[in-house]
Order: sequence, then C-alpha cells, then structure tokens
Amino acid sequence: MSALDGWENFYVIVGSSAGALIGLQFVVLTLIASRPIPRGTAQVGGAFATPSVVHFAVVLFLAAIVSAPWDDITIVAVLWGFVGLSGIAYVVIVARRMRAQKAYELVLEDWLFHVLLPVAAYSILAMSAYAAFSDARPALFFVGAAALVLLFVGIHNAWDAVTYQVFLRSSQEE
Repeated sequence: MSALDGWENFYVIVGSSAGALIGLQFVVLTLIASRPIPRGTAQVGGAFATPSVVHFAVVLFLAAIVSAPWDDITIVAVLWGFVGLSGIAYVVIVARRMRAQKAYELVLEDWLFHVLLPVAAYSILAMSAYAAFSDARPALFFVGAAALVLLFVGIHNAWDAVTYQVFLRSSQEE
C-alpha cells in the first residue's frame, strides 16, 4: 500500500477546481482585454494576473502527480520539492514586478496575498519533500495544505483583480 493511497478524492476535487479556475481566469482576462488598456499598465499583468494562473496550474500539477499510480513516494517528493523551490523563485520575480509597476499603489493585502502566502505555501511544499523521506503521512498533509493555500490565494487574487477592474472602469466612465 502506497503512502499516496487515500488522497485520490482530495486531489480530484482540488485539481478539478484549479483546472476550472484556470479556464475562468482566461474568460475574465478575455473580457477585460476587450477594453482599452490605460498607459503604463501593460506590465501590471505579470505582477497581478499571471501569478493566479501559475498558482492554479501548480495546484493542478500537484493533483496530477499525487494522483498518479506511483509505486514509491520518492519521485513524487522530488517533483513537489522542485515545484516548491521553483515557486519560491517565481514569487521573488513577482515581488520585483510588483515593485516595478507604477500603475497601482501597493497595500499590505497585496504583499500578503501575492508574496507572503505564496512563499509560505511553496516553502511548505519544498520542506515537505524533504520530510517525506522520513515520514510520508504528515508530509502529504502539508502538501495538501500548501495546495489549498495556493488555490485560495489564486481565488482571492483573481477576485481582487476583477473587482479592481470593475471599480476602476466604473469610476473612469463616470
């Protein structure tokens, strides 16, 4: 019996949610793209829109690799460790993009949901890979928690971006 047994339903639900939210994000961005882009805001997408899709894609990828019929947890742990380390590097890039953009004044909530929580989730993911070699059961719970944090961060950030666009456009049209 593999340490991964029993996680199928969790990752079917989480992975399906992430996949559906990726699709929804594309629909929303397509609708927003039909409006003119104000000067100086082109670089904002890389700081605020793309990370949500990346987080959803990571959750979908985690669901796929944890749900696959592995004989041993070693390869899975190495993969999610790589994803965790790559995610940390990506969040550093996002933080630099956030600081570089001038179209929007950042608030604490932006740093929390675009930098701090994702770094925490990706760090937990990376550390869980190491922990899986000594005790897989708690490591899998931490991977599940990291996936949920990334899913909820993506949901929050996508909603935040949409509401910002709605209220920004509404105030510009008045």
